[in-house]
Amino acid sequence: EVVLQTEVGQLLDLTSQKMVEGKPEVDLTRFTLARYKKIVKYKTAFYTFYLPVAIGMITSGVTDTKAFEVAKKICCRMGEYFQIQDDFLDCFGDPEVIGKVGTDIQDNKCSWLVVHALDRATPSQRTTIEDNYGVWDDAKVNKIKAIYKELDMPKVFATYEEESYTAIQKELDSVTHLPRDVFELLLKKIYKRSK
Repeated sequence: EVVLQTEVGQLLDLTSQKMVEGKPEVDLTRFTLARYKKIVKYKTAFYTFYLPVAIGMITSGVTDTKAFEVAKKICCRMGEYFQIQDDFLDCFGDPEVIGKVGTDIQDNKCSWLVVHALDRATPSQRTTIEDNYGVWDDAKVNKIKAIYKELDMPKVFATYEEESYTAIQKELDSVTHLPRDVFELLLKKIYKRSK
């Protein structure tokens, strides 16, 4: 089941970029929050967070379907939070700390930043994004990053991060059939991470 979900997420990610004559073409109308959330849920959240927890539950003898539903809900929210952090760090993280140079902009990725930037952009800013996104050119990448800063995306992310953390903590209050410590350990590892 998780393999299928991951493949669906990968397919959603790959098809978020329009292909013309075998080459990706920038079509930012495909970058919606609904599509982004599906990509994240199916490509990242299930195998990164839910699968390891579900395997632990199964090997520990847990059979209560309600417990699996609660675990899935919490793990999917953590997986979404983790991927959004990853998207943010891809653009704003220090390559020395994260261990890579981010390329989501150049790779024409349907990332959290571009989805939210498009939603907040003025017509002029949107035109700049459309003219510069998905191109391997440092000057164009810098224009996109400048728009992200104009739109105060670091602050938008910080607000999202706190709201997400609070929501996950609230969901942890519903954990009664499982050791809450497992989820708190995962959350502690990702909350305000820098790599």
